[in-house]
Amino acid sequence: MKKRLSLEDYKSGVLNGNRVRLSQAITLVESRLEQDSKLASELVQEILPHTGKSIRIGITGVPGVGKSTFIESFGNLLLEKGKRLAVLAVDPSSQKSKGSILGDKTRMEKLAADKKAFIRPSPAGFTLGGVAAKTRETILLCEAAGFDVILVETVGVGQSETTVKSMVDFFLLLVLAGAGDELQGIKKGIMEMADGIVINKAEADNMSAAKRAKVNYQNALHLFPKTESGWIPPVLTASSITKAGLEDIWNMISEYEAITVESGFKEENRSQQRIKWLEENLQFLLSNRFFQNSMIKKKLLEEKPKVQSGEKSPLALARELIEIFFDNSK
Repeated sequence: MKKRLSLEDYKSGVLNGNRVRLSQAITLVESRLEQDSKLASELVQEILPHTGKSIRIGITGVPGVGKSTFIESFGNLLLEKGKRLAVLAVDPSSQKSKGSILGDKTRMEKLAADKKAFIRPSPAGFTLGGVAAKTRETILLCEAAGFDVILVETVGVGQSETTVKSMVDFFLLLVLAGAGDELQGIKKGIMEMADGIVINKAEADNMSAAKRAKVNYQNALHLFPKTESGWIPPVLTASSITKAGLEDIWNMISEYEAITVESGFKEENRSQQRIKWLEENLQFLLSNRFFQNSMIKKKLLEEKPKVQSGEKSPLALARELIEIFFDNSK
């Protein structure tokens, strides 16, 4: 087992932009060990005054839409503009090994080679929707390390979009044209969450289809209720290959940032996200403490076979376990 560093080592390393220390700090916050969890909590509290100055951008889209290629091209554009970029790419996990099942090391190679960029693929584990359990803390660590644009890539399935929407400032939806009726393939809920829609792979023979899709999406957006920020989500076309449209995407995000900062919506949104973060941590810590309880472990071991055989109701066992836990906690 690797030696655990001191709080000061983690803190100074992160604040100095040391990428190795940043990676180690993220590993610390992702750990489920109680000793690591306490140290991680102290670290996040210590670096909190140095956070909050970035633009947090969530990027989603169905598998095959080209999220990773888009992020590499868009990321390189941001680096050219002098930005320091962190990419948190959350991959689906194997339920057997709990590790990432995508080829992390083969993705975004050019971006990863730049010292102004930091890429962190994280296995999703059991977290609902495929978003790493500690993504919020990871965002703060990256901000404290001096990264001013944070991209959070979702797996594009399940509830991951909702979860990422609750931790970013701008939510970007990537879609494809030319694959039949595009609007049928996008859930209404995701469309309503999007602050901007980009029709990706708008190049060569696909250009006319992309233009038609743009009109369709623009018409569809008019049917949705007005967003909380008052912003009307634009629909743009882009190509990660030719780089066409990437500048327009950054201009769109910059305009949104300026408007929401001036109106106060950005800070109000983040304050609500902090409450969401509190609720998530309460659920996580309670769940962790519950399943680590020796009496709960013993009861589960004894009674699970009865639930499996149908002899006992899952609800009855759940209620018994809760009573044991709280009686034991008094």
